[in-house]
Amino acid sequence: MPSNESERQVKLFSALKLREVIIPNRIMISPMCQYCAKDGVPHDWHFVHLAARAVGGAGIVMTEAVAIEPAGRITPFDVGLWNDEQQEAFARLAAFIDEQGAVAGLQLAHAGRKASHARPWEDRCPLTPDEGGWVVFGPSPIAWDSGAPIPLVLTADDIARLVKTYQHSAQRALGAGFRLLELHAAHGYLLHSFLSPMTNHRRDEYGGNFEGRTRFIVEVVSEVREVWPAELPFFVRISATDWINDGWGLDDSIRLAKLLTSVGVDAIDCSSGGIMPGVDIKPHAGYQVPFAEKIRRRTGVRTVAVGMISEPSQAEDIIANGRADLVAIGRLALWDPYWPHHAAKKLEARVQLPKQYERANIFN
Repeated sequence: MPSNESERQVKLFSALKLREVIIPNRIMISPMCQYCAKDGVPHDWHFVHLAARAVGGAGIVMTEAVAIEPAGRITPFDVGLWNDEQQEAFARLAAFIDEQGAVAGLQLAHAGRKASHARPWEDRCPLTPDEGGWVVFGPSPIAWDSGAPIPLVLTADDIARLVKTYQHSAQRALGAGFRLLELHAAHGYLLHSFLSPMTNHRRDEYGGNFEGRTRFIVEVVSEVREVWPAELPFFVRISATDWINDGWGLDDSIRLAKLLTSVGVDAIDCSSGGIMPGVDIKPHAGYQVPFAEKIRRRTGVRTVAVGMISEPSQAEDIIANGRADLVAIGRLALWDPYWPHHAAKKLEARVQLPKQYERANIFN
């Protein structure tokens, strides 16, 4: 059994208070699309998937990307949150996650010009109308890839409607019992496509300079914050860089982080890339952590580090040395839902197993 002193030194398993929500440890399950919903409704697969990660000891269990409207889905099999049936299904998930002592988080999303595609295991190709596809839209008439449809350009009135749609879905997330909300503004989806000069060539108030390209996301955050309670935290996931010269970069993200904090965002979830295919990115262990670290150090904003964080010692180093406030695990959590418990064992931190599993507690 580890000593009390060694337990106190394991920062990965220290609590974090965000507004009035206490997160029991610094491990977050990343949003990971499952591509198997029907009519946007999560079902037993989604329950088992998220419930297992809550039992597995994560501090935050985040849903996959949840579309705010049917046209915002990546595939016809994405989950959504625009009607009562979806809200009721999500409520069951949120309640169980909370019962396990984790914080239930929901990520609001809109795929924009990357919508209306087949699933990854079906070649991720654009869907035709005959295949159940739909019209996609974005800031400018720039297709996601060769062969993909040219998006319909959103008007100012369209943007105003979408801002309200984000707000309505946030109200439903609150009604379903979630205690943390995240806005997806990364990976080339709708909000990221407005931020990046690679995809936003507009000449109106939603394009041009930094202020114009960030106007949409600031309006969404401000509108959502009107209905998302002041005592509950609000994250935004960004692509900290496009990995392209003259694209969206880290300095832009630092500037955006300051701006978003001023309108009610509590943490920046720092991913990268996704604005267009074929970009030369060389992933390696912890390759995105410096984004979270630099944004945190230069703004004072809390950050989430994500991307090939797999070793408990690596995760502990990130938290203990103030490089980020939380670490998010994705594909690793698909492979090992109990990674937080296994990490605690390696780091000699005491954690509470579910009573049903206490006979497996190697610390007793």
